Amino acid sequence: MTIQRTSGENSEAWFAKARELLPGGVSSPVRAFGAVGGTPPVIRSAQGAFVFDIDGNSYLDFVGSWGPLILGHAQPQVVEAIEQAARRGTSYGAPCQAEIELASAVVSSYPGIEQVRFVSSGTEAVMSAIRLARGATGRDLIVKFSGCYHGHMDALLVAAGSGLVTFGQPSSAGVPEGYTNLTRVLALDDEAALEQLFTDEGDKIAAVIIEPIPANNGLLLQRPAYLQKLRDLTSRHGALLIFDEVISGFRLGPGGAAEHYGITPDLATFGKVIGGGMPVGAFAGPKAIMEHLAPMGRVYQAGTLSGNPVAMAAGLATLQFLKANDAWTQLEARGQYLEQLLNNSLSSSPIPASLARIGSMFWIAWYADTPPRTAEAIAEETGPFYAHVFHGLLARGVALAPSAYEIGFVSLAHSNEDLEQLAATLTSVLADLEPPAASGVN
Repeated sequence: MTIQRTSGENSEAWFAKARELLPGGVSSPVRAFGAVGGTPPVIRSAQGAFVFDIDGNSYLDFVGSWGPLILGHAQPQVVEAIEQAARRGTSYGAPCQAEIELASAVVSSYPGIEQVRFVSSGTEAVMSAIRLARGATGRDLIVKFSGCYHGHMDALLVAAGSGLVTFGQPSSAGVPEGYTNLTRVLALDDEAALEQLFTDEGDKIAAVIIEPIPANNGLLLQRPAYLQKLRDLTSRHGALLIFDEVISGFRLGPGGAAEHYGITPDLATFGKVIGGGMPVGAFAGPKAIMEHLAPMGRVYQAGTLSGNPVAMAAGLATLQFLKANDAWTQLEARGQYLEQLLNNSLSSSPIPASLARIGSMFWIAWYADTPPRTAEAIAEETGPFYAHVFHGLLARGVALAPSAYEIGFVSLAHSNEDLEQLAATLTSVLADLEPPAASGVN
């Protein structure tokens, strides 16, 4: 597709109106371009691998609505499923067939789970899984890792220490310290700190939650041995291991990171792909744990729109298409091809840069000869330099996330030519950038 460029006057005007009506002009903070500067294009429509703004500009899109659109925008089978479901009614507040069918698809795909509870977002899934873990174990402490994001749940919205365990300190105004003083924070990939924490407080830990593929603060790929250490320690001390697969679930494969690494968690949380672009989240586990939930048990969780028939239909159509079309094999092949292309592009970067890639997820680590495994290892200069790269790409019709720390996604709608266009455009942008001065980015 030919990339067209026009002035952004309509987007400027509409976003000015948005700032009057919405805090920061947005419904989710990163969309406001605060990390990269400038005014975001206001999107009118999307199709396949492209989004189109209200000025008539088209953008080759590698954001993919932040991960859900594994089939691309407005995929025909998904749209048809949504339309048919909506004609039957948009909400029942009662059990529905699509809910049961999607539950069957999830349970049959992911290792170790027997039951699933649907919710409306990844944050809600994590919040509920944490409550369930505490109710099932009778313990209070939760362990998380810096560089892993689990939604905006108060108890997990905490700042991290510098390597050793810290008490969680709120990283957002409006979160009382009392909400986070039962949260412990560790750096990723630090086995000594992990073992010490379990030595000190192992009998008080309800659960350890981790993105097995950390993908919200860079793509911080972990050593399988470290994930296995988590599994061993939690099992030994009677704590639950929660895999937050909101991003990686059904993106990496039908069994997510659990299948990829051969490590089965006690609970898993899902979102994004299982909703097919609609608001869907879920948490799942074996019956022995899940039956602590009401109405079977004493852990309360509920939602008016949970199991919504339209959202369930979108998710079911997405998973059925993925399985019927050997999609994950195709996505891995495209990921490998993109990795080859981008590594060639990065060879001409004015600063050290390296690519992290797993399946159809990718991220460029700037100022790094090799991709980091911890949040603390990401260079401070990354943000300012990336802002130049981001706007250079956007001006040429290629959209990556408006944050240096968010990852990119390849979908089935991306052709090899689209991947080649991303690499060629990146090469062009890097050629126009001069090496930053020693004191920072020019």
